[in-house]
Amino acid sequence: MGVMRKALILAIAAGALAVSGSRNGPITVGPRGELSPQALYSKYSKEHYLSTEDFAYIRPGYHIKVNSLTIPADLKPLADVSFTDDLGQPLDRNGLVTPGTLSASMVLAWYDGTTRNYTSYTTRIQTSAPPSTMPGVQAVQAAADSGGTWTDLAVGHSTYKFKTALPAAFDKTKTTTLAIYGTRSTVDIVGKNYYANAEYDFRPDGNTITESWDMIRNDACNTCHNPLSAHGGSRQDVKLCVTCHSPQTTDPDTGNTVDFKVMIHKIHYGENLPSVQAGTPYVIIGNSQSVHDFSNVALPQDIRNCTTCHAAPAAGAVNWYTEPSRSACGSCHDDVNFVTGANHPAGAFADDSACASCHAPAGREWDASIQGAHTVPLKSSQLKGINAKIVSVTNTTAGSTPTVKFQLTNGDGSPVDPASLGTNLNLVLGGPTIDYGTGQNPPAQPVREPANGSTFDGTTATYTFVNPIPANATGTWSVSIEARRSVTLSPHPNKGPTSVNEGAVNPVAYIAVTDVSPVSRRAVVDLAKCNTCHDRLALHGGQRLNTEECVVCHNPNANDSGRRPADKNPPESIDFKRMIHRIHTGTELTQDFTIYGFGNPPSVNNFNEVRYPGDRRDCQQCHLSGTEVVAEIPPEGRLSTLTPRDYFSPQGPTATACLGCHDDKAPAAHAFVSTAPFGEACAACHGEDSQFSVAKVHAR
Repeated sequence: MGVMRKALILAIAAGALAVSGSRNGPITVGPRGELSPQALYSKYSKEHYLSTEDFAYIRPGYHIKVNSLTIPADLKPLADVSFTDDLGQPLDRNGLVTPGTLSASMVLAWYDGTTRNYTSYTTRIQTSAPPSTMPGVQAVQAAADSGGTWTDLAVGHSTYKFKTALPAAFDKTKTTTLAIYGTRSTVDIVGKNYYANAEYDFRPDGNTITESWDMIRNDACNTCHNPLSAHGGSRQDVKLCVTCHSPQTTDPDTGNTVDFKVMIHKIHYGENLPSVQAGTPYVIIGNSQSVHDFSNVALPQDIRNCTTCHAAPAAGAVNWYTEPSRSACGSCHDDVNFVTGANHPAGAFADDSACASCHAPAGREWDASIQGAHTVPLKSSQLKGINAKIVSVTNTTAGSTPTVKFQLTNGDGSPVDPASLGTNLNLVLGGPTIDYGTGQNPPAQPVREPANGSTFDGTTATYTFVNPIPANATGTWSVSIEARRSVTLSPHPNKGPTSVNEGAVNPVAYIAVTDVSPVSRRAVVDLAKCNTCHDRLALHGGQRLNTEECVVCHNPNANDSGRRPADKNPPESIDFKRMIHRIHTGTELTQDFTIYGFGNPPSVNNFNEVRYPGDRRDCQQCHLSGTEVVAEIPPEGRLSTLTPRDYFSPQGPTATACLGCHDDKAPAAHAFVSTAPFGEACAACHGEDSQFSVAKVHAR
């Protein structure tokens, strides 16, 4: 151990470095007074697995604080900043006293509250180059200051003198923002780098700030992005992003603006942009001529859910409907030409001054008002809402035909006659819950029977299955309801649809066949977590809205053989754990993943272009806590999954989940040789307390 490392550990142990607090909760010490990384960090963080000694040496984290910003006579700003770790202790910028050098790049921009745009004082000249079709075109872009001077005052305390001088006549009354992004280079030490962002608002004249940018908060972005990060990971604050991504900055290679409100709308609309639909890809050329083609981005929810991003508590969250502009609106509606008036019923407009005269904040559904025009069809007030409830299930022994009493109601609680739904009402019988599909041959689908002929007493409907529970059935089985109805919208969106299917969240009831009492199917994922990205996960025509029911069909023996053309065989597994992992892996897959679905001809669903916006190592984005770390031997009765299109079949329960993401040949070989006729050996290395536990290898 080096002298520096020993000295630092001794200093911490002796209390020479005062511990004031932590971002992750109260500070906990071990039996000898040492700091405990296991108490400070969850098992989903790499720091959790550090020894006390390594933790004291590495001192994880990186945070930047702006102490002050002054503008001296030479008009070259002087920033006074502090650098600290997760415990609030100072970090050496040069990486000598503490491990890992620190970078900190600074953007200085002034804010116009009228246009809600930044203009950066710090700029660079970007020149287009191949693959651009117009090499040599130059553009002045907002950027971090380059070539300034650092002065280290003490460990963790430095000043930065800008090379950029402010204009002699700069407006001292404007809110000015110092935005900093930095990296602590520790990937070779702890397995990852640390990133820090900081924003500091002030008025150069010293007066109180009266206007500041607060349109979108990080939390809104991070419901899907987990975390939002760009340019190698160092830019993670939305407010920092907009200091450069303003109307000031254009990509010279494509001519596209990288103004945040335009670029982000276009990225999220992606494949549905009118320009992309017409054959023009949406591309931004980045640093080092990296090509970013967003033409196949598909937002996992309706683009009209504006409040997903424009959300409280941001003060400007309402601006999307109170402050219409040609740039914001034209970013999605990019077939509108405001100069010529093409595709704009009101004609040509040279500025934004008259936008609000037609586009009021609110009005009727799908009129010219902004909130009205962005009404999500499935959230229309024209829908009554539909709910389903299972009251009871009787006659549930093996070989019997269960009788189900259920209720259908509108959103106001009034009853719905099952006959009114026609063929859009089905009851589903499946089992056993230890693993659906047990004893069934592919495609291994449950019993699904139309229930529109149920008897109805005005409140409660009764239906008896035609098909019995199999005579050899054991354990617990389930009954669920699929109910939907088509609603014609009048008025309806200008570009459709003219009708939508509203469906009930599928109720699931568990019935004991041979068990003493019903045993529910294990809960692994959280539907609420799915809907943070999807808003309303509704599949197969809007009638499957509950993952608790999805697994009845998407079981280990199930595949798409009932839909897949013979010349496209072998069939693809649709087991839920494999399918969902592969869908969300998307562009990172090494194998083709295509499922043939409903329709005539069958729909072809290829998922290799899916761009998952989060970090797939964060299993808790979807999973219930703890369910993603189980690599122990599965209980008796759990099925292996039939995977005829993969490297080997069948795959054990644990291997199926893991190979859903890790789909290349080496992991498959590893799983194959770790599988015996009587079970998997995964737990030997990947069990919860093992060296390569699932939580540890996924830790971030």
